[in-house]
Amino acid sequence: MKARYDYPDGLKSQRLITRLLTVDDVAAWARFFEDEDALEFIPTFGHISALEAADLWIGRQLERYRDNRLGLQALIDQATGELVGLCGLLLQEVDGALEIEVGYHILKEHWGKGYAPEAARLFIESAFRRNLADSVISIIDTKNRRSQRVADKNGLVCEKQTDWNGMDVYIYRISKDQWTSCTA
Repeated sequence: MKARYDYPDGLKSQRLITRLLTVDDVAAWARFFEDEDALEFIPTFGHISALEAADLWIGRQLERYRDNRLGLQALIDQATGELVGLCGLLLQEVDGALEIEVGYHILKEHWGKGYAPEAARLFIESAFRRNLADSVISIIDTKNRRSQRVADKNGLVCEKQTDWNGMDVYIYRISKDQWTSCTA
C-alpha cells in the first residue's frame, strides 16, 4: 500500500454522489443513532445522545481525512440532494495486517433500495483504479446478514472468521484481479 492515498470525493454512480463529511452533517447523521435496528451491529458510545454519537462519528472521519487514513464519505441522492448514508474506504488492522476496508452505513428509511451495494461498488472501483491496494475487505459481524448480502452482491468472498476489536466477524475480500474479471 502507498504511504499517501489519492482519495477524492465526488464519486458518481447512477443515483449517488459522494462528498467529504463536514461538521454540518452531524445533525443529519444523528438520525442514524436514533434507530435501534441500524445500531444492532455498531459498537455503542455508551449513554450519550444521538447528536453526541453523530458528532463523535463524524469527528472520527474528519480525523481520518486529516491523518491520510481515508474515511467514510457522505452519500447524496443526486435526484433529491438528500443524505442517504455513509460509505468509504477505511484503513483497518486485522489480525496484525493493515487492510483497506469498504464500509457502508445507510439510514434506515433508505434500506432495501440498493444504495449500499451501489456505493460500495463506487469505492471498491476507486480503490483499484487508484492502486490503493491489491484487495479490499469488508469486516462484517457474523450475524449481520444484510451486510453479508451487500458483500456477496459485489463479489467479495468470505475469507475467514476472526475476533476484531472484541467482535465476532467475518472478513470478506475481493482482489483487484477478481474485481477486474467480474466487472469486465
